[in-house]
Amino acid sequence: MASLGFMGVAIHDLVQGRSQPPPRLGALPDFTFTRQDGQPFGLKQLRGHPFIANFIFTRCPTVCPVFTQKMARVQGNTAKLGTDLQLVSFSVDPAYDTPERLTEYAKKYQADFTRWNFLTGDYVTLKDTIVQGFKISMGREPGAAEDDLLSIFHGTHFVLVDGTGEIRGYYDSADPEATRKLEADAFRITREEG
Repeated sequence: MASLGFMGVAIHDLVQGRSQPPPRLGALPDFTFTRQDGQPFGLKQLRGHPFIANFIFTRCPTVCPVFTQKMARVQGNTAKLGTDLQLVSFSVDPAYDTPERLTEYAKKYQADFTRWNFLTGDYVTLKDTIVQGFKISMGREPGAAEDDLLSIFHGTHFVLVDGTGEIRGYYDSADPEATRKLEADAFRITREEG
């Protein structure tokens, strides 16, 4: 309920012109990966739609369940924007995270597949997109066994991207205030572009 109150304040501030638009932090490179339904999905399909990205893997024993739960909360808090605002979860463990596994994982968090996409693909290409494009860390400890899940690492910031593919903000998922700001900024750029 508190986030709805905050959203009302944020929207009121927008109308009054008191808040600054999120900065422009650089354009993403073009990318296409495989969505949870097996279809190709990337920047081309997202063109014209702002989106919020996060970075997870389905067998993660530590931060991913919490990070995904927070994305589910963002899905609920931004529901009134409908498909105008997309959510995209990138797997950092794509060899294991098949489309079928991503679908099963997504269903546990009640993902609305009209808005929330889970992507997998070639490891090297995903890593290049995440590290060079999104400027988010990801990787694996050198020499670690395939089943050493604690050797897989990745950043835990949400990334807000506008409908032209430009990064507009990074938001620490561990900070509730940052997540509220993410939602307010997402409302703002979605309405501006709509």
